[in-house]
Amino acid sequence: MRHARFRDPSGAVRNGEWHGDSVSFAGETYDLDEVELLAPSEPSKVLCVGRNYVAHAEEHDADVPDRPLLFLKGPNTVAGHGDTVTLPAGKERVEWEAELGVVIEKQAKNVDKEDAMEYVAGYTCVDDVSNRDDQRSESQWVRGKAFDGAAPIGPCVADPEHVPEDATVQTRVNGEVQQDATIDQMVFDVPTLIEEATQYMTLEPGDVIATGTPEGVGPFDDGDHVEIEVQGVGTLEHEVQR
Repeated sequence: MRHARFRDPSGAVRNGEWHGDSVSFAGETYDLDEVELLAPSEPSKVLCVGRNYVAHAEEHDADVPDRPLLFLKGPNTVAGHGDTVTLPAGKERVEWEAELGVVIEKQAKNVDKEDAMEYVAGYTCVDDVSNRDDQRSESQWVRGKAFDGAAPIGPCVADPEHVPEDATVQTRVNGEVQQDATIDQMVFDVPTLIEEATQYMTLEPGDVIATGTPEGVGPFDDGDHVEIEVQGVGTLEHEVQR
């Protein structure tokens, strides 16, 4: 099953089922133009992983870390399917980063990787929108990674069995493929990331782990239309404006 959050025609927020071109709740089915599709969870934080694909590390002339490189995005960064992300003003290079997102189902602390999948509600698509101008000049990456709207997430959460172990992750910008890889190329897999993260912090229900991006990142132009597709999940679409 694939799950979606949406605001129905009455204004009520629903947690329903995603059908690709429609959503349903309590026996009612709605076309997407009848509802407001929301980010599929309400994370207290988005935990991001840097340099988790070898080729992406190489395109930045950086080493692959010997343990997961972790950083945070706050709730203010979350955007949804169909939203327009306003890029920070005056920045020359703000880039797309397609990622597999892991949605946490229940409170997780000190989780062994053998048990990690018990804490996973499902998978989604994430665009880790990155302001390189500031990221490259600061150590904490707040300006580079945590500006408003910097984490589009969606369009739905797919149960793990829908997503193959070698699922493709792809970015298309204005219809042209920019990133194309598979999740089995990740340096650190999902159970390892959950084990590492929960040694330091409690993951709450709805939190999202953005598992890192493959090679092929590049800068947005004003008005770009972005599609982030994870095989078995679907396609997250958003636009950007300067």
